Amino acid sequence: MGKVSFVGKEIAREGLEFVFAGPLQECSGCKVKNACFSLEPGRSYRVTRLREKKNPCNIFLGGEAVAVDVEEMDQYVNTNYGVSVQEGSIITTASMKCDNYACRNIETCNLMFMREGVRARILSVEEKLDCPKGYDIRRLKVAYK
Repeated sequence: MGKVSFVGKEIAREGLEFVFAGPLQECSGCKVKNACFSLEPGRSYRVTRLREKKNPCNIFLGGEAVAVDVEEMDQYVNTNYGVSVQEGSIITTASMKCDNYACRNIETCNLMFMREGVRARILSVEEKLDCPKGYDIRRLKVAYK
């Protein structure tokens, strides 16, 4: 089931995908903050429908946010491949703390927009990723507990 949130009117469109970074201090006085804060920090969402409701918002370019229906997208993390990485296993998310900032996998290996220490069930072990440092890194599709 989808949730309602707000996104900037300049970027609001069906199909927009984003990662919710979490609540901002600047939002503490906003009358519709509960709609935005109902999303889980570090999770990926896709806009499925634009609504009529608009609200002033100083966070987004244009100073206005639009109400949208969103759905949570499949969640993925990267990890070193090993014996304990099997479909159905429970893992605790952890950053790999890689320092290769030119790597295209840096965000998902280092959990840049996700919380560490969250328990998740491995739904599937996806493809092996090309790691410039030579590690055996696999992409995991997960469901958070």
